[in-house]
Amino acid sequence: MPLRLMISMLTLLALTACATVEGAGQDLSAAGNAVANSARKVKSSL
Repeated sequence: MPLRLMISMLTLLALTACATVEGAGQDLSAAGNAVANSARKVKSSL
């Protein structure tokens, strides 16, 4: 399967899983917050 087709299919799957662009933004924001919180915990334990 060509790479472009695979990337397109994965992108469509991700967007439909989020239902809307706003939902995708919220998902990315939540992921970013989780990473930031984990980094703070590690930093405070050092």
